[in-house]
Amino acid sequence: MTTFFKLSNGSVPLARMTLAFMVGAGIALASTPSFAANIAAGKEKAGALCAACHGVDGVSVIDPSYPKLAGQYPDYLARVLVEYKNGTRKNAIMNGMAATLSAEDIANVSAFYASLPSPLKSKK
Repeated sequence: MTTFFKLSNGSVPLARMTLAFMVGAGIALASTPSFAANIAAGKEKAGALCAACHGVDGVSVIDPSYPKLAGQYPDYLARVLVEYKNGTRKNAIMNGMAATLSAEDIANVSAFYASLPSPLKSKK
């Protein structure tokens, strides 16, 4: 017995829908760049580019308005850096800094800061 889903234009066999999904997911995964993040390379890049404002350990001490990067989620950090790089997110300093980063640099720096202990604590 074949299972069908009713669509507005007719019925489609479940096996065909599953196959289409798997092919689509495979194409999507193959088309995204994947870098095995290198924390050591990220530490080196962050030390040269980010530490002046965000601190060597990802906790800024020069200005409380500068974000604490230590312990943040790597996908969040990467997304924010990409947004600064492509101009979606606006900040004169960060747009210029992120513009110099490659996709691999972004992955590495994000992994480095995510690997550090977070200074953020929740109050109970």
